[in-house]
Amino acid sequence: MKTIEVVAGVIKDGGRIFATQRGYGDQKGGWEFPGGKMEPGETPQQALVRELKEELAVDVSVGDKICTVEYDYPKFHLTMHCFFASVVSGSLTLLEHEDAKWLDRESLNSVNWLPADIEVVNCIRQM
Repeated sequence: MKTIEVVAGVIKDGGRIFATQRGYGDQKGGWEFPGGKMEPGETPQQALVRELKEELAVDVSVGDKICTVEYDYPKFHLTMHCFFASVVSGSLTLLEHEDAKWLDRESLNSVNWLPADIEVVNCIRQM
């Protein structure tokens, strides 16, 4: 089975967390933390800075690592490195996603998270 290594950013603003709705691919319509595939030679932190710039037109500061999720989707194995992030410049602009929401701790389960992202939500809840 093919393995895909990605990064995801949990963008925080006070007590709120930014969630995005996938706009393409097999998982279209599912909710996720924004991010994407790592490129050869990148650290996870470098990949996250690049991906959030490409997807949301913002510069971010990468914070603490939350977890690494290993998940088997039907067509591939996903390794997803997840970090907290905060916007340092720019305005969150959806360049690849269908929708986005700010969620507080109580409303984290109000969206239909993709399976791997559910594991990230569970890690956040335990912090």
